[in-house]
Amino acid sequence: MTTVEKQIELRNKILLGLEKAYEKLIEFKKQKNTELVVMKDNKIVKIKPE
Repeated sequence: MTTVEKQIELRNKILLGLEKAYEKLIEFKKQKNTELVVMKDNKIVKIKPE
């Protein structure tokens, strides 16, 4: 396995981990019925998870 292949594999694992963390965050916010705070177009926006 070359260095490039290792980097691609590591990148894919990191992206999968970020996706799982995002899903858990949304699930947690739905359970607690709290807003999700994000930045959109350089403005802070509060979103109610549905």
